[in-house]
Amino acid sequence: MKKTFLLLSILTLAGSAMAQKGWKPLFDGKTTQGWHLFKKPGVVPAWKVQDGALYLDVSTREGRGDLITDEAFGDFEFRFEWKVAPASNSGVIFFCQDSEKFAATWHTGPEYQVIDNTGYPDKLQPGQMAASLYDMIPCPPEYIRPTGEWNKTTIRFVKGRLTFVVNDRKAVDIVVGGKDWDELIAKSKFATMKDFAKNTRGRIALQDHGGAVWYRDMKIKTFE
Repeated sequence: MKKTFLLLSILTLAGSAMAQKGWKPLFDGKTTQGWHLFKKPGVVPAWKVQDGALYLDVSTREGRGDLITDEAFGDFEFRFEWKVAPASNSGVIFFCQDSEKFAATWHTGPEYQVIDNTGYPDKLQPGQMAASLYDMIPCPPEYIRPTGEWNKTTIRFVKGRLTFVVNDRKAVDIVVGGKDWDELIAKSKFATMKDFAKNTRGRIALQDHGGAVWYRDMKIKTFE
């Protein structure tokens, strides 16, 4: 009983400290509250909670699709951990516009790539490697832990500057909307998408790309 009380006290203090610093959990470790499928109400059974992580179970084909936050964010810092199964692919997409006007989350939002660098069946280009700003800025593969291990990530967008930090190493640092940004888009698959990254306030999505993936310890701080 004393050990249980002590653990609850520690968790309460930790939660209070996080709240005092402006952090808000995006995942409670138990439910999918605060999330829904892109352009649809609710969450399908494929997205489930497993050992305190939000998990895409690819053994079921019921519904499926990208999971997206109920809330939209402007300037933010998003921290989370992720891991993928062998040969799997996913991604964290931000600035997403949850509208019938758009066919997919990535039509409006840039992507933090989540993928098995070493076991994915297709040959990966540098900008397709894990923790890259997808098809725009590559992340060195040595920043990523072996497949099946957890990777710590921070995506930060404040006053126009976007940074990715993975396992305590900076992978991306760029000003959104600047000359370098526009040049990167022009050379990417998004060049013809007139709505891509035009809105820097939007929702955060977890991509269903057909492979098993886990996300945990998701929390966000906003600067608005």
